[in-house]
Amino acid sequence: MKYGELQLLSTPELSVVLATDTYATIRPVVDRFRRQTIHDRIELILIAPSADNVNGVFAHRDEFAAIQIVEDPVVDLAPARAAGIRAASAPYIFVGETHSYPHPEFAEALVRRLSESWTAVAPAFGNANPNGPLSWAGFISDYGRWVEGTEAGEASEFPIYNVCVRRDALLALGDRLGPALAHGDEWSVAFHSAGHRAYLEPGARLDHVNVAPLGNWIRERILAGMLIANHRASRWSLARRIVYFFGSPLLPLVFIARVLPGVRRTVSAKNLPVSVLFWIAFGMTIKSMGEMVGYAGWPVDSAEKEMHEYEVHKLKYAGRMAHKERS
Repeated sequence: MKYGELQLLSTPELSVVLATDTYATIRPVVDRFRRQTIHDRIELILIAPSADNVNGVFAHRDEFAAIQIVEDPVVDLAPARAAGIRAASAPYIFVGETHSYPHPEFAEALVRRLSESWTAVAPAFGNANPNGPLSWAGFISDYGRWVEGTEAGEASEFPIYNVCVRRDALLALGDRLGPALAHGDEWSVAFHSAGHRAYLEPGARLDHVNVAPLGNWIRERILAGMLIANHRASRWSLARRIVYFFGSPLLPLVFIARVLPGVRRTVSAKNLPVSVLFWIAFGMTIKSMGEMVGYAGWPVDSAEKEMHEYEVHKLKYAGRMAHKERS
C-alpha cells in the first residue's frame, strides 16, 4: 500500500474517507465538504488507483485540517475504504460515497453527537434527484429508516456507508474490516455484539443520489440482493443457507416492514404519486429474487463489477436533475 502526500495543518476531529477513480468523479462531494461549518477540523482522505488521479484536491489544502491520498486499485470498494480508515487520524470517521452530498452543518452535528456516548451516528437522508417515482422508490427502500423528518433518537440499525463511527470501533474489526464494509450484515452484527449503540441525528442532513432509469434500476435491485446474500452465505452453514433460500419469497414483507414509517412520512410530506408504492413493492420483490440466487451460490464476480460501476458513477444513471450537483 502506498500513501500519497499528507498535508497536516491541525489535529482533525473528523476523517472523511472517499473512494473514487478520479478527482472529477468526487469533486462535487469534496466541494460540499469545503462548505462545512467545521471544514478546518476535517481530515479528507481520498482513495484512488493513483495519487496523480486525485491530486487536484490539494488546491484546497488550506481549507481542511489535513488532506491525505491513499493509493489502492479501487476495484473493490470495501477493501479500498478499509485502507482509508486505517490511514485516518481523527477519532471519528465518516465513510462517504461519490454520490452523497452533505449539508453545511452535517459534520458539526455528527461530531457534536459522537462526543456523547454513541459509537455511531447516522444522518437524516434526503433525495438528491427527486425526478421520478423510481428514484423515490429506490431512495425510500434503501434509506427509508433514516429519511429526513425522522425524529432524533437511538437507532437500532444504520447504513454501512454514509454513517459516522468511532475509529476505534472500526479498527477493532481487525482483518474483518474490509469484509464487514461489503454488502451484507457482518458489520451490523459485530457492532451490536460488542454492545455499541447508534443514534439518528436529523441535524446532520445528507442528500443521496439514486438510480432512475428503469432498466438500470431493476438491475441494481437484483444485484444488491445477490451480493447481500452471497456475503452472508460465505459465513453461514449450508443448513442456514437452505432455510434462507426457501424463505426468500417472504423477504419483501420484511423489507416493507422496515421502511413503512419512512414510506408513510415521505409519501405524505412530498405528495408523491401512488405509483411510488408499487415500485417500492416491486423493487423489494426483485431484490428478494436476487437474494434467493445469492443463497443458491450463484457466482457474483460479474455482479460485483456491475455494482461497482453503479456505486462509483451513479450520476450517470440518475437522470437530469442529479447533474446539478456537478456545479
